Amino acid sequence: MISIIGNFEARDLTGWKEQRFQGQTKYEFVQTEGKHVLMARSSASASGLHKPIQIDLTKTPYLNWSWKIDHVLQGLNESTKRGDDYAARIYVIFQDVGLFLQSRSLTYVWSSGQQMQSAWQSPYSRNSVMIAVQSGSDNTGRWVHQKRDIRDDYRENFGKEQRFADGIALMTDTDNSGQSATAYYGNIFLSER
Repeated sequence: MISIIGNFEARDLTGWKEQRFQGQTKYEFVQTEGKHVLMARSSASASGLHKPIQIDLTKTPYLNWSWKIDHVLQGLNESTKRGDDYAARIYVIFQDVGLFLQSRSLTYVWSSGQQMQSAWQSPYSRNSVMIAVQSGSDNTGRWVHQKRDIRDDYRENFGKEQRFADGIALMTDTDNSGQSATAYYGNIFLSER
């Protein structure tokens, strides 16, 4: 079973909404290497696209996507608010409804300098964990395909089981460092294995 969340090859943003934090990252469809993809350009800005959608992790626990960046950001300590910028990141969002409405997120990032596969708490929220699925400039300028087991990542980083996720988001942001970045996102989909 495969469930497409972001059908960027078809130039389709149905259900995706923009959220601005500082300025506006420009998102547009472009054609590169014979296929349509979503391009993001950030210049001292931070805005993202998110798609609310309930995901049953017992049926489709694997998140799949491809991405490419032109260059990594320079001189950042990504564990601080001042250094919390990424050329590319993908979020999986979990809504926990209790006394207060809270959300948690797994954030898969193309890190500038953190060790590959390392994880750390977001400097902005104790409910958000950053995971470096790419790091440094070794793969810049080329498409990289990623696959993550959301259930395993959630269990490992939050210490409990989670059956449902409630949304996917992506963002290219450079507001804290004042730098610029360009990223390309291919289709995002869920799979059972």
